[in-house]
Amino acid sequence: MSDAAIGGSCRPGFERVAEAFERNLKEKGEIGASVCLTVGGETVVDLWGGVADPKTKAPWTRDTVSVVFSCTKGATALCAHVLASRGQLDLDAPVAELWPEFAQHGKERVTTRMMLDHSSAVPAVRAPVKDDGPYDWAYMTERLAAEVPFWEPGTRNGYHGFTFGWTVGEMVRRASDKSLGTFFREEIAGPLGLDFWIGLPEAIEPRVAPIVPHVYKAADAVTPFMRDLATNKESVAALFYFNNGAWRSGGANSRAGHAAEIGAANGITNARGLAGLYAPLANGGGDLVDATTLARMGEVSMATHDDATLRIPTRFALGFMKSMDNRKRSLAAKLWGEDCDSVIMSSAAFGHVGAGGSLGFADPVAGLSFGYTMNRMGPGLLMNERGQSLVDAAYLSLGYRNKDGGVWVK
Repeated sequence: MSDAAIGGSCRPGFERVAEAFERNLKEKGEIGASVCLTVGGETVVDLWGGVADPKTKAPWTRDTVSVVFSCTKGATALCAHVLASRGQLDLDAPVAELWPEFAQHGKERVTTRMMLDHSSAVPAVRAPVKDDGPYDWAYMTERLAAEVPFWEPGTRNGYHGFTFGWTVGEMVRRASDKSLGTFFREEIAGPLGLDFWIGLPEAIEPRVAPIVPHVYKAADAVTPFMRDLATNKESVAALFYFNNGAWRSGGANSRAGHAAEIGAANGITNARGLAGLYAPLANGGGDLVDATTLARMGEVSMATHDDATLRIPTRFALGFMKSMDNRKRSLAAKLWGEDCDSVIMSSAAFGHVGAGGSLGFADPVAGLSFGYTMNRMGPGLLMNERGQSLVDAAYLSLGYRNKDGGVWVK
């Protein structure tokens, strides 16, 4: 429970969101958080509250930012789509045309589309990653270029939880001649006026809220994903989770982890930054992408009943998550609450969850963009009750009726 005051604004008609946000802080264990919604490009909710740093008791303020983990993938994917919209990157051409070193061991026909929808078959690397490997772009891209695929590329999907940032990010770098973080800053975050970085400047470091990890117990190792971690160190899940150098042991709360460009995991922003990122995509594409590109961004590209990494049913667009309803299928839902391995939006929405439950998405039909960030990670692989309650409140405020069928409907 957090006693710190809530700041910001909420327009009439969206009181449900403010009430859910307050409940999270008072009753659901939220420590510090922010939530932001835009509708039709106008901000209707922009709230923050709680404690940014449990050790110092510093409050979460308007300018507090935090690591949003895999929400970063949405930003990285958008960089690729911006280049595609400009004609600088062909998503269906072999990656080898721009990155010839990648065409090894059966990866010759991998496309950027496969990298975006998690079917490019390099969801991890097998040999141990050196401690500072995740902070060394050349090292990681060389490792991935030399990796043997885990399956025939394009035939199935497995969440590329950490490697996505270097595969898609390297295509952005080669197509634009700019690093991923530089391209994102100069072409997207800067023009949109977002406090959002992939590679944090040192001057911003004092604004970062430390992440409070969720602590699992030995008894939790009963879901397929957790069993893989506990019993099969050669599994895709275990290699993804453990074989990432110093990042896993505290990188999210380190200067080195913040300063690096890890396009799958270390974006730093707040809810306003996530909602601002997706606002143009909820309203025709703005100056970022054309209508054809925007339509392609929201389409399901790959889905499975058993993701090779996460070991749950997943649905992906090109770099983004679609609504995933695993409330009745997931053992984690029975252990930690029905929202833990799900993210439920409308059928038109696309975005990305971050580890612990942060979320950003666009809903082009509703004209809605949404952002939620926090510092206390929740259990499970996707959302938890704190974040999903805010999504639910947003859709109810817009006149949607229910999510009984796995997506929000009017």
